[in-house]
Amino acid sequence: ARPELPALFEKKEVMIAMRDAVKLHTEIYTPKNAKEALPIFLERTPYGISAEDKGYSPKLYRYSHMFADGYVFVFQDIRGRYGSEGQFVMNRPVHDASNAKGIDESTDTYDTIEWLVKNVPNNNGRVGTAGISYGGFLAAMALVNPHPALKAASEQACMGDGWLGDDFFHNGAFRLSYGYEYAAEMETTKENSKLKFDRDDLYDWYLHVGPLSNINKNYLHGKIPSWNSFVEHPSYDEFWKEKALAHVLHQATVPNLNVAGWWDQEDFYGPMVTYANLEKNDAAHMNYLVVGPWNHGGWSHGPGNFLGQIPFASNTGEYFREKVEAPWFAYWLHDKGELPLKEALLFQTGSDTWTRFDAWPPRDAQTKSLYFGADGKLSFDAPKSDAAETFDSYVSDPANPVPYRNRPVDETYPSDHPGRWYTWLVQDQRFVEKRPDVLSWKTEVLPEDVTLTGQVTAKLFAATTGSDSDWVVKLIDVYPEKPDTEWNLSSYELMIADEIFRGRYRNSYEKPEAIVPGEITPFTIDLHTADHVFKKGHRIMVEVQSTWFPLYDRNPQKFVPNIFEAKESDYRKATQKIYRSQKYPSHVEISVPGGTAH
Repeated sequence: ARPELPALFEKKEVMIAMRDAVKLHTEIYTPKNAKEALPIFLERTPYGISAEDKGYSPKLYRYSHMFADGYVFVFQDIRGRYGSEGQFVMNRPVHDASNAKGIDESTDTYDTIEWLVKNVPNNNGRVGTAGISYGGFLAAMALVNPHPALKAASEQACMGDGWLGDDFFHNGAFRLSYGYEYAAEMETTKENSKLKFDRDDLYDWYLHVGPLSNINKNYLHGKIPSWNSFVEHPSYDEFWKEKALAHVLHQATVPNLNVAGWWDQEDFYGPMVTYANLEKNDAAHMNYLVVGPWNHGGWSHGPGNFLGQIPFASNTGEYFREKVEAPWFAYWLHDKGELPLKEALLFQTGSDTWTRFDAWPPRDAQTKSLYFGADGKLSFDAPKSDAAETFDSYVSDPANPVPYRNRPVDETYPSDHPGRWYTWLVQDQRFVEKRPDVLSWKTEVLPEDVTLTGQVTAKLFAATTGSDSDWVVKLIDVYPEKPDTEWNLSSYELMIADEIFRGRYRNSYEKPEAIVPGEITPFTIDLHTADHVFKKGHRIMVEVQSTWFPLYDRNPQKFVPNIFEAKESDYRKATQKIYRSQKYPSHVEISVPGGTAH
C-alpha cells in the first residue's frame, strides 16, 4: 500500500526568487513529528511537480524508501516550466562567467539551496539532490560551482551530450521520432503537450512526411526552438558543446552517484560518459557508478525483476533503492551507516548477478576480436582470405528503411497504454534478421561461457556506392532453441550493445565530408560498455544495417551539406559492402577479463 502522504508531511508552497528576480515555483514537504534537524532533499524538474488537485506531489512516492531516514523533500519547477516564471531553454548552457548577473541551472540550484538552508526550519545544513533524465542533467549541473551546503548528488540517466550520444543525435545521426515528439511536447506550451498523429503506425507516418524539411514546412512552422536548432546545427558545433556536461563539469567536489540502465532507450551515454569524465580527476573519490538491467528510469519504481520478456532472477530495482540509494544518501547527509559501494556496482546480465569493480571499465580487461567470416560465420579467428573482393553486401533503400522495433511503431510516450518505446532495446531482433538489407554473422554454439566486461567497439571496413551512409552495428546474445528456463526465450535474439554512426563524421564531428563512392573506408563505432555473460549453449551474433527507422532519420546516401534541408530527389538507394579479408578484417572488439575467451 502507498503511504498516506498528508499523515506524514506538512506541505508548503513558495515562490523562490533567483538572482535575476525570476521566481521559481517550489513545494516543501516537512515530516511531521521530526525529532532532530533534518537534511533537505531537492529535486528540480521540467515536468511539473504538483498533483492535479493541488494535493501532495506524486514525486514523494519516488523516495518512500528514504522516508524512514528523515528528509525535508523539496520539489521545484525549473525556469519557464509549469508554475515557475522566466523562459525555458532546453539544456540551458552555463552562463558566460564574465556576466555577474548571468543565470543557468547551476545558479538557479545554488540560489534555491541558499534560500532553503536559511528558511526551512530545523534543517541540518546539508542538502542532497537527485533526478532522472532531464532531472539528471539538473542534478549534474548542481555540481558546477556547487553551493557549500550541497553534500551529495545523484545524477541518474543524465542528458550528458545531446549530439554525441543522448536524446537528439548519436554520432551525428538524428533521432527523428524522439527529437520531433519530445521537442514539440516540451516547447509548445509551459506544460507537457501531446502531438496528434493521424496514423497508428508512426513508421508509416514519418515515412509519409518525406524529407526532414517538411516538418517545419507542414507541422511545426518554425515555432519549436529545439527543432530550429537541429536544423541550424546538424554538426557538433559550439551550440552542442556548450550544452554538454563534459564541457563544464570536470571534477566532482561533491559526492556523486551516477546511475545508468543497460537498456536505457534515452540516456545511457550520458551517465556513463559523465562518470568517465569525472573519474579522470577523482583523487578525492567523489565519483561512484551503479548500472542495472533497466530501461530509462526503471530503477525508480517497481521490483525490477524483468524487462520486457527478459527475467533477472531478483528484484534489482528494489535492491537499488533500498540497499544502495537510501544508504548512500544517509551516509553523506545523516552520517549513518557505511557506503553501500566502493566505486562501481554493476548488474551483470546473462549471469544475473551484481558485480563490483574498483574501476569501470576494468583496468585489467583484455581485448578479443570477433571477426566476420564467410557464410555468416562469426569467430575469434582472424580471416584467412586475402582476396580483395571478400565481402558481404546489401542494398540500402531510404524508401524502405529497417524498422527499429516491431511495427506498428506507436508514439514515444502514448497516453493511453504503456507503449513499446520503453522496452524496444530488449525486443527480439528476429523481426529484422531475414531482411535482405540486414547482414548477420553468428558464432557456433558456445562450448563455454564468454564473459564481456567493459568496452565494445566495432571496426568496419565498408564501401558504399553513395557518398554518405549510416552504419548500425548490434551485438546480440542468441539464446538456445531449448533454453534452461523460459520457453518463450527459445532462440531469442537479445541486443547487448548497439550504436549508429553517420559516415560523414568519420574524420571529424565538426566538419562533415563526403565518402568516396566505392572506396573501402574504415569506420570505428563505439558500442559503449557492457557487463554480460554469453552463456554456454548460446551464440554471439553481430548485425549490420544502414537504416533504423523512425528512431533515426534516413540518410539520403548522397552527400548534402545539411540533411535537414535535403530534397526528395537526394534520397538514393546504395549498395553497401562489408569487407572481411586479411587486409580488411571487419570485426567487433570485446573486452574480456584476463584471457578467458577462446
